[in-house]
Parts: sequence; structure tokens; C-alpha cells
Amino acid sequence: MKRKLAAAICIAGMTVSVAACGDGKDSGADKGSEAGELTVWLTVDAQNNWPDLVKAADAAVAKKHPGVKITHEYYGWPDKNAKLDAVLATDKAPDVVEMGNTEMLGYMVKGAFAPLDASAFDNSSAWLDGLKASVSYEGKTYGVPYYAGGRVGNWRKDLFASAGVKAAPKTYAELTAALDKLQKKEGGKFSAWYQPTRDWYAAMSFVYDAGGSIAVESGGEWKANLSSPESVKGLTEFKNVVDKYMHGDKTKDESDRYIVYGQGKSGMIFGAAWEGATAEAPENDKSGKLKGNLENFVMPGPSGKNLPVFLGGSDLAVPVKSDARALAAEWINAFTGPAGQKGLMAKGNLPNNKTDLATLKNDAATAVPATAAESNWFVPMAPGWGQVEKAQILQTMLQSIGTGKKTVAAAAKEADAAIDKVINTK
Repeated sequence: MKRKLAAAICIAGMTVSVAACGDGKDSGADKGSEAGELTVWLTVDAQNNWPDLVKAADAAVAKKHPGVKITHEYYGWPDKNAKLDAVLATDKAPDVVEMGNTEMLGYMVKGAFAPLDASAFDNSSAWLDGLKASVSYEGKTYGVPYYAGGRVGNWRKDLFASAGVKAAPKTYAELTAALDKLQKKEGGKFSAWYQPTRDWYAAMSFVYDAGGSIAVESGGEWKANLSSPESVKGLTEFKNVVDKYMHGDKTKDESDRYIVYGQGKSGMIFGAAWEGATAEAPENDKSGKLKGNLENFVMPGPSGKNLPVFLGGSDLAVPVKSDARALAAEWINAFTGPAGQKGLMAKGNLPNNKTDLATLKNDAATAVPATAAESNWFVPMAPGWGQVEKAQILQTMLQSIGTGKKTVAAAAKEADAAIDKVINTK
């Protein structure tokens, strides 16, 4: 998801603070009139789903800065980064830009974003760990988490009930016992758990659950860690899942998982919280049996704790070329603060912080994704991580493991060697 910047970007050594624009006047770094001008780039998600929250943030800033001019531009996810890369090579950079949290690292490494004073943003001390990691690089903060999306288990209640299983599992032993019953009953090419082999987000959840990791940092250098005993333990359990319960194509990734699920030849998936609902939509529910029979649940891990999940989501950053950085930081705080988080949660999103997340656990409609998101992990914030993803090192390792081409230990060792070649390269 990371793209090279179109040109080298100079780095300005200014730390942005929301408090810097608290007097209602334009700071020396801000452009335009005394009131200020601001250009905000967001994705169409905000435009289509919560435009009222954007207007509320505008109003909050305008109240403190009468006459401020705020311009919004909206982009689709496939187009945004190409446009951003092009504009960052000019003097026309936006002042606020929305980024997918896995997109942040490449831009932080290149110096594209201005450092921010995290303490100036509401709830920053309680940001979800995975989201906090996505905006942090070399001890500095370069963005503000906006909202999150987690991963959950989702299963066919009707199928498991037919195999004698009446309730969602609370432990990993209960999960595997239920899967064993369903797999035995359905047999053949049926997948009790449709788990794409190349789905590294799921596989790494098993690695982190076992106490392993993709890579570790020591003395400013990163080193791959997939061949450690803990990581191998997690990868071995992932292989067990694929071997026992996944009877589909073992060279596929997770991109069309909800479509396969909708075909009715599997009993369970582990994926983004939206995938179950999408699978049961009329256009995807080819079996005609998913609607009303799907249930989300918190994935238990082999460790005895909830399986740690990868948190997807969005962050907001201030390009270093912005000359309205103080005002930009104030707008971000208005948008992502308590009122904004309340509005985002009402739209079905997970909040950016643990305090608000805890409130969702008290509502049956949101308890599962909120509980699942409490235990989370994020990718190594290493300068060369983008190259690791681009080379699909993890996917290649997992396919070798899942198809039996290599043993877990051999595949992990080979992946570590490939990661070590690029992970510290800027």
C-alpha cells in the first residue's frame, strides 16, 4: 500500500502543537489572511458516511478563528496516494491528509509529514496500541489516529448447530472441538474454517499470540524474528488450522474471502468485521443460507487469551510542506476529539482510544469487535518495511508452509533472510 514519493521532500524541523493556535490568530507559519486558510484531504468515506462530523470540526475551528477558510477535497482510496505524491513535489500541499494506517510508514520515513505534539490531542494517552504505532517513527509522532477496524471470528450458526454446537466458542479448545465436529459431519471439500493460506494478517495473529513477532528492534536496527521458537510455534498452529480445516485453494489470499464464504461451502472465517455482513448480502449469498445465520465472536487464541488482531484504520497527518500546520493540528483535534469519536462510533466505527472503546463493550451490538480490538498488533515500524510488503515475503512463506513445499522452520528461516536484506533500508 505504500508508494514512493514523486520527488525528494525537504524536512522542516517544526513540532506542531494545537496549543500554538489557541489565541485565535494566525501563527507565523500559517498561510493566508490573519484568520487562516486550510485545505483538508479526506477519503470519500467521510464525504458519504459522516459529512456532519466534518462540518462540526469546521464549525469548531471557525468559532475560534472567525473568517477562516476551510476547503475540503475528497478522494477514493485507489487514487489518493498518486495525487498526494504528485502534489508533495510542488508547493501546493494540503494541510491535512487522511492516510490508511499501513500507508503512514513510507511517508514518515521520507520526511513527508510534520512531527506533532501528541500530548496536545485529546485522548492521545489512551490511543489504541496498534494505532499509536502506526503514527510513530523514531520516537516522534507524525499523525493522529482517526478511527479503527478490527478482525473477528464469524461462523454459520445453523451449520454448527447441526453438528451439535449451540454456542460460540470462548476458548481455543472449544473452537477446535466445534470445528472438528463440523468438519467430520460435512467432510469432502468443505472447509469448516475457510482460512486463505496467504492471509498474513491472520497468520501473524497466531505468531504474536505465541509470543513471537515479525521483527525486533535493538540498538536502532531491526532484525527478522520469524524463525524464533515463539514465532515458529505460532506459524505451526496456523499450519494446523490450514491443514485440518481449509480445503480450498491453498495458494489464495484473503481478498475474495467474503465471496467464497457466500458460496456456502465453509462454516467459519476470521477476518475484518464487515466481511460477514458483506458475505450475506443478496449479491454474495449464493447459497441463500447465510442471511440470519451468521454470528461474530471474539477469536480465542491458543495461548488462552483472545487472539491479538491487526487493526486497520485511518490516520490524519500534516504534510511538512503545509504552511498552516498549527491550524491543521487544531482542525485534526476538533475532528478526532471526544465529539468526533462519539459520532464515528455511532456510524459503526471503532474509536481511536481505549477509553471510548471500553464503552462499546457494554452494548451487545458492538461488544464483539470492541473486545477483539483490545488485544492488537501492528507491523514493525522499520524504514524498509514497505519493501518487505512489496516483495510479499510473508505471503510467499505462508504459501510454502500451507502447500507443504517447505517445513515451517525452513520457510521461516528463508523469510527472515529475505526480510533482513531490506528491513533497515530507507
